[in-house]
Amino acid sequence: MKKKKYSISSALIYLVLTVWALTTIYPILWVVQNSFKAKDKILSDSFSLPVGDLFTLANYRRAFGNLNIFGAYRNSIFISCMVALVVVVLAGMASFALVRYQFRLRGFLQSMVVAAMMFPVFATIIPVFRMEAGWGIANTDSWGLTMLSVILPQIAGNLSFAIVVLTGFIRGLPLELEEAAYMEGCNAFQIFFKVVVPLTKPSFATVAIFSFLWSYNDLFTQMFFLRTKDMWAITRLLNELTSMEGTNYGLMAAAVTLVVVPVVIVYIFLQKYIIKGMTAGAVKG
Repeated sequence: MKKKKYSISSALIYLVLTVWALTTIYPILWVVQNSFKAKDKILSDSFSLPVGDLFTLANYRRAFGNLNIFGAYRNSIFISCMVALVVVVLAGMASFALVRYQFRLRGFLQSMVVAAMMFPVFATIIPVFRMEAGWGIANTDSWGLTMLSVILPQIAGNLSFAIVVLTGFIRGLPLELEEAAYMEGCNAFQIFFKVVVPLTKPSFATVAIFSFLWSYNDLFTQMFFLRTKDMWAITRLLNELTSMEGTNYGLMAAAVTLVVVPVVIVYIFLQKYIIKGMTAGAVKG
């Protein structure tokens, strides 16, 4: 068994990465620990651990008592799950068609997919809002239509990235497997769902995770389409916290923790799929 050799350059790289990780992780830990302190204690002693007299659950009791946390979580999870599901299905089929089929304007469509990634969401939000208002799904009292008004632009915003990732991976799959399935009598949809999807699970998982997280954190779109309190998603609720409760740092820290911790948990448990999908797509593309 070979022993690993460590050099000075490797040690310096690990040192830099460790310091970088600490500068990223510590602000999150600082917010979490201050969420268990009273407002006056945060102002006077914000760097001490919340133990003894410093510890309190009043911020979380007030957050769940005064704010519609569970309703906001419901809205966020519903929007993000629907966006991730639709993006995975549409982007997967589009990528399969762009890679495996020859048709007119194929190259033009591939260029348009890449070009669409260059346009930020705030550049198109006004025409999108006017279009959805014309359809009658924006600024309504219907919960379903309001959720739909947020879901549609988020799906459109995530499709280009998803198609680029999945196209690179599908292009690297052996064509012989699909030809064998075709000889067995499978049609295009059966080949896609029974051959392509099982072989590209890491990339599909990557697309689903990123689409979910981007939708979850997309405050800009929510500001336009989620106008009433019972329609707010969790990030929209956090944005309105200061105007609702004033400058209460303890409550703000508790609210930020409630928003961030679920995202961190999702990433911790699914990070292997993110890394595997991104590296595999990059190599095979």
